[in-house]
Amino acid sequence: MAKVTLQSIADKVGVSRMTVSNAFSRPDQLSAAMRERILTTAAELGYVGPDPAARALARGRTGAVGLLFNGPISEAFEDQVAAETVAAVGDELGRRGLALTILPPPPDETFIPARDVVIDGALVYACDPSSAGVAWLARRQIPLVAMDQDFGADVPAVRIDDRGGARAGAQHLLDLGHRRIGMLTIDPGSDTGDGPAANYVSRERIAGWREPLGADHEVAIAYAPYKRHDDVVAAATRLLTEHDVTAVLCFSDAFARALYAAADAVGRAIPEDLSVVGFDDNPLGLTLVPPLTTVRQDVSAKGRLAVTALADLLQGRSVTTQVLPTELVVRDSTAPPSGARVNPSARRGSPRTR
Repeated sequence: MAKVTLQSIADKVGVSRMTVSNAFSRPDQLSAAMRERILTTAAELGYVGPDPAARALARGRTGAVGLLFNGPISEAFEDQVAAETVAAVGDELGRRGLALTILPPPPDETFIPARDVVIDGALVYACDPSSAGVAWLARRQIPLVAMDQDFGADVPAVRIDDRGGARAGAQHLLDLGHRRIGMLTIDPGSDTGDGPAANYVSRERIAGWREPLGADHEVAIAYAPYKRHDDVVAAATRLLTEHDVTAVLCFSDAFARALYAAADAVGRAIPEDLSVVGFDDNPLGLTLVPPLTTVRQDVSAKGRLAVTALADLLQGRSVTTQVLPTELVVRDSTAPPSGARVNPSARRGSPRTR
């Protein structure tokens, strides 16, 4: 069977090839009746539409935006915050008539998505700046926006005030009277503050926690892998058994869930024996008993703003880095340690905002 083309449809309808092309790409140039006649004829002939590659070549744009991950996509969607971020990005791209293309780690050197997939620009989500995917996108010199990372002045970013949110959580524990405080987080890879860290978010949260604690408070820190719950539980168990802490600041609400499991295993009651502060305020925190004190971030707004920034870059407009605020939400997982004097501003149930 011969391939159906624009010319085939034009011959059938009795119009020019350009008129048929306008029916698909410039409908405002035709009357509604003429466009309907052309589309009906195209459907009868089995025409599937203009060739996407040819259209992209003609427009100079593919209409697709990449989203780069460092790890497996399955791991990203196991994390509720990451899944919500991707959903917000996809919805906003769809609203703007753009398609989302996931750029996973390459299976081998023969196909590297960040190098080989045709896209107009890319969002780089919480990626190690030294990763091969980031390097390939930079070499392609396409518009980039970083999410939850800092690639320097040349790449605009959309991120939250990780340091300020962490500072608020630590200050809340101090106001309750805690002086022996633990941290359960991801190894940032570099905590010098010079240049981008492998895990920028962890570095910023550690820095924020340390700011109000200073040198007068005993601090213990335990590192755990990001995705494996059992490994985080093991790290939390070591923290609780090797250090006499009365409170723990957690990298995320998922890390706080692991800490709850470890506390239960070693006989530490929350909040009577141990106060816990999470980060993110995803619905997971409300399923814990007691409900989790945490730092709220607007994940959906972050995704929408990242897409807006990239869309502006694609239109040739200048874009600057945006930092979204965070908010401490006080629930029932934090309380004064036994015998502590409490700052009135730290009353349980009263949120404070950063």
